Amino acid sequence: MVLWVSAMKDLSFGQLMAVYEESNRQNGQEFWPELPEGQQLLRAEQEFYQYLREVFFRTEGAVYAFWSENDRYVSALRLEPYQDGLLLEALETAPDHRRKGYAAALIRAVLEQRENIKIYAHIHKKNTPSLRTHESCGFRRILEHAVYIDGSVRSDSCTYCYEKTAR
Repeated sequence: MVLWVSAMKDLSFGQLMAVYEESNRQNGQEFWPELPEGQQLLRAEQEFYQYLREVFFRTEGAVYAFWSENDRYVSALRLEPYQDGLLLEALETAPDHRRKGYAAALIRAVLEQRENIKIYAHIHKKNTPSLRTHESCGFRRILEHAVYIDGSVRSDSCTYCYEKTAR
């Protein structure tokens, strides 16, 4: 089942962090290597919370989408205004729910709700599961680099786009 959240007060932050725990651990190791592992994770979660509260949910049109099973978030993604459409980012599925089709189901549900608009995604070139998932949902590679909302460019990621018009 798809859940839509457009305000911090409606978000279950603990459930969200369970979905993103693996990425938060990686970010903690990358950005705060001098800290013990537990503090790295806590710092990454604090930074995530601050970003959502101070930036993401203050952006008009920004929304989080979740696939929920048994009242728990199992997959998540963010959508926010980007160029002439929306940017789909931060797609992640909790490790114990991967390879069950939740990410694709979530993307397809989002696409059904967002007709007549381009939806972009930046995907790391080595993230084969994400590349395949996006392609299976109808996304096509349009650039061999990614230009993020803040203007930064990354050559280790590529840009995908989905465009569908109403029938």
